[in-house]
Amino acid sequence: MPGININDSINLFSKLTFRRVVNGIKVLSSFYISKWLKRPVQWGYPVSISFEPTTSCNLRCPECPSGLRAFTRPTGMLQNDFFRTTIDDIHQHILYLIFYFQGEPYLNPDFLSMVKYASDKKIYTATSTNAHYLTDENARKTVESGLDRLIISIDGTTQEVYQQYRVGGKLSKVIEGTQNIVKWRKALNSKTPFIFFQFLVVKPNEHQLEEIRQMAKELGVDEVRFKTAQVYDYETDPNQLIPTLDKYSRYAKNADGTYRPKNSLKNHCWKLWHSNVITWDGLVVPCCFDKDAMHQLGNLKQQSFKAIWNNDNYRQFRAELMKSRKNIDICSNCSEGMSVWKEE
Repeated sequence: MPGININDSINLFSKLTFRRVVNGIKVLSSFYISKWLKRPVQWGYPVSISFEPTTSCNLRCPECPSGLRAFTRPTGMLQNDFFRTTIDDIHQHILYLIFYFQGEPYLNPDFLSMVKYASDKKIYTATSTNAHYLTDENARKTVESGLDRLIISIDGTTQEVYQQYRVGGKLSKVIEGTQNIVKWRKALNSKTPFIFFQFLVVKPNEHQLEEIRQMAKELGVDEVRFKTAQVYDYETDPNQLIPTLDKYSRYAKNADGTYRPKNSLKNHCWKLWHSNVITWDGLVVPCCFDKDAMHQLGNLKQQSFKAIWNNDNYRQFRAELMKSRKNIDICSNCSEGMSVWKEE
């Protein structure tokens, strides 16, 4: 999870219970023991999980499988009853629940009722949205749901720049949605959600960093975070998205003009110990880099979460990762171990 400011941190720590603290200690200690022994040892259950509300999206962003309609897996909506059953099984252990993997969460009509259900279980909840569906009504319902963190993706301060990455999007809708959520948070005298702009730094928008800070301040947004972009064809970067500002790039330029990931892959990964991802239809996958769910470690419609977390598939995947991570395809473009969020 990205960095947290003081007020947001207090809110997160308010969700801690004795059982969640013990679980966190088990997970952290087993991770370091695994690194020491050079073989996987897994204690406890995830501290954080990501649940995918939908694979559908209204935009067509060039580095997003959902936007490109490039999935081999089916498109669909997370069902409320299935979500509640899963949360009932694991809510005593998890601290942080991210309502996002692929797609636009607000397209799922049951999305905010699921947020409310998790919030009532005293789980810290977060989501990421392109803000095109933050109507006045949805903004009010969002605040009332108890959502703790709202990430608004805004990758430009002018329509001309914004639409170069957020293809099909309207900056005016993002601004309107932001105004709605700020208005209702104030009207309902609520401290949540913590609102921040996520600015994905790519070559077309790298000149607008100061402008987005000013826009956020004027709109009443709590914080701006600059995020480095994952580029699939990074070696040649045909879409010319890799920024010229090295600080905001996940890739280093070679002498011949090609690129390579800055991150050196070590044979361990914190994500495989403390978090995982659940697709809309119940598939459990290792992390957010497995966007097409090619590494299915279990199916929640066939097996309980707790059984999956310690099953043979999970144990084998962790063992392979600790033996030769570079041979796992989804790890080749991974940012684990490097700073993705460049501004706090």
